[in-house]
Amino acid sequence: MLIISIILEATVMAIAILAARDGRPYIYGLAFTFGAYVFYDLARFLRWDVEGPLLSGLFLVATASALVSVWMLYRDRPR
Repeated sequence: MLIISIILEATVMAIAILAARDGRPYIYGLAFTFGAYVFYDLARFLRWDVEGPLLSGLFLVATASALVSVWMLYRDRPR
């Protein structure tokens, strides 16, 4: 299951990067968020010792980044 999750997260990240390069730069925030998820799941899968404050900080920044991206998506909608 973890491998499938990593593949799906990496796919979302890649699509977000393509969308950002296509004129919506705030979507890079979603790409960063899913990149953080990929890093976390890879760390678990490969048993890297990166628990604790590093991951907590990374997830805080990733969540804030996703929030900004979603807010900008909301504001960018057609009226």
